[in-house]
Amino acid sequence: MGTMTHPDPRGEYEQRLCARRESAATLDRQARALAPARLAAFLALLAAGWLSFIEHAFTPFWTAAPALTFAALVAWHHRLLESLRAARRAVDFYERGLARLDDRWMDDGETGRRFLDPHHPFAGDLDLFGQGSLFQLLNRARTRSGEATLADWLQNPAEGPEVRARQAAVLDLRPRLDLREDIAVLGDRLEAGVAPDELIRWGKSAGAAPGRERVAAVALPAAAVLCALAGAWWFALAIYLAQSAFAFALRKRVKQTVKDAETALKDLDLLGEMLARVEAHTFEAPRLAELQHGLGAKDESPAALVHSLRVRAEMLDARMNPMFAPIAALLLWTTQVALGIEAWRSAHGHKIDRWLDTLGQFEALASLGAHAYERPDDPFAEIRPRDEGPLFDAEQMGHPLLPADRCVRNDLRLDANVRLKIVSGSNMSGKSTFLRATGVNTVLALLGAPVRAKSLRITALQPGASILATDSLREGTSRFYTEITRIRDIVGFTRAGRPLLFLLDEMLQGTNSHDRRAGAIAILENLVDAGAIGLVTTHDLALTEIAARLGPEGRNAVENVHFQDELVDGEMAFDYRLRAGVVKKSNALALMRAVGLIQDETEVHSEPEGSQSGPEAGSERVPGSGG
Repeated sequence: MGTMTHPDPRGEYEQRLCARRESAATLDRQARALAPARLAAFLALLAAGWLSFIEHAFTPFWTAAPALTFAALVAWHHRLLESLRAARRAVDFYERGLARLDDRWMDDGETGRRFLDPHHPFAGDLDLFGQGSLFQLLNRARTRSGEATLADWLQNPAEGPEVRARQAAVLDLRPRLDLREDIAVLGDRLEAGVAPDELIRWGKSAGAAPGRERVAAVALPAAAVLCALAGAWWFALAIYLAQSAFAFALRKRVKQTVKDAETALKDLDLLGEMLARVEAHTFEAPRLAELQHGLGAKDESPAALVHSLRVRAEMLDARMNPMFAPIAALLLWTTQVALGIEAWRSAHGHKIDRWLDTLGQFEALASLGAHAYERPDDPFAEIRPRDEGPLFDAEQMGHPLLPADRCVRNDLRLDANVRLKIVSGSNMSGKSTFLRATGVNTVLALLGAPVRAKSLRITALQPGASILATDSLREGTSRFYTEITRIRDIVGFTRAGRPLLFLLDEMLQGTNSHDRRAGAIAILENLVDAGAIGLVTTHDLALTEIAARLGPEGRNAVENVHFQDELVDGEMAFDYRLRAGVVKKSNALALMRAVGLIQDETEVHSEPEGSQSGPEAGSERVPGSGG
């Protein structure tokens, strides 16, 4: 779809990076070479002005040539510098792309930490936001609206029809590398300039369009100038006094308009340019065509309207020029421009919200398209109808945030026949990472993005995770209370009508073994009886006996799976491969000896193998080891 597909993103990036570096170097040499010529033209203009106006050596007409030469060189130098900045941004664009291909992206880019809600049912547990997060990997947005849209989609998995529509749009956008580069080099990031909330509020607070006031603001200065040119000075003075009274009567309104405009109308040229890119292209995907139609570009170009508003904002800034300020006062410049801005806001301000929403959706889809381009081996999930029952069926699934050379892949199937898999294993064997891999791929699938798997078939599930529960000093809650309230919220999803995928890591660690075992079994029975599917990790192997309790006659079947390790030359070795059955050994004592916590000859009294219930030492945040 769209333009030609580049099957080798690395080769294409390297080729374009080399070309953009050469272009930047050439432009830099030209700009440096032009600087002396510009200075020479300026000195020639000064000399011509001295000889013409001071020495009267020749008529002022002869200053036109050096003046025009200097102006042309200034304009040329300005264009060279703009092109140089764009070339350097293109270099940065492809360097960032190669960094992502080399798994060196975690120290660069917007992390989205501001979107992180500690009470969200899975965002914190699945590393959706923050350093090294899924948001940081996916995000290519240039505006706050684009980032907010992507963050919203990450936190709210879509239904099947919406996912399929996004997938088609991402497929259309995936090969459009020229478009992504074009947007990337438009200018500085919009984050500091365009504040969507301020701009939307400004647009929606429009009053009635100025009518007679606007006519008077033009007519009075025009009449005063005409009278002055005709020599009717008294008439000009009278009109100017009337003009002053008119300006005084509107002073509060104009002052408020100027204040609002200075707050809301920043970097509109970049906003307009991005809207122009969306307008200009022809897209095949229905969702992208809908976005174009939603802009209303066929009736009146949003980019052109934003450009006209930007011109008014620049005219407003011109009043600050000391050379122009006296003339501006005589022409009622500030009043005229302020009323022009009010007229624009009255006619078009209500459209800004729609424009920014459309641009945000386009940027979110373009981010997913860029990710799909850089992950050509990652497929899109097959979204199955909900009436087929809950389903998560992945072949060779890995964690998308792990470097490719460290990502171990495993198969996983959860459905109406096998609703729960209890994952046992020793410390650091990969249990927690496996839960995260399942959750993050679910988020990607229902986002409309490619997943890290050979294949994935899935229904529109509602994820819920309790993996990183901690205590909170600010809220005065213990780890145990935080965990049980999260699980309560997860159980609540079973009544929402959407199939639940639950991911629970080391349930109920903060209580005694008896209560923990009884509570965990009761919670899991309720979840599977309610039609949910999910994974639970455990060190307490007594919990693995729930498979026999729920399994007879195929009712809500539960399976045990595990990760294992080996002791090789005195060191623990993990292969992160998921195996059927219950783990048969623990590595806790070996790990304590490895870090020097206990000595080899130390006699340690422990519970019989298979009854430990401590926290998992290997539940570190991704990126980490494990499949």
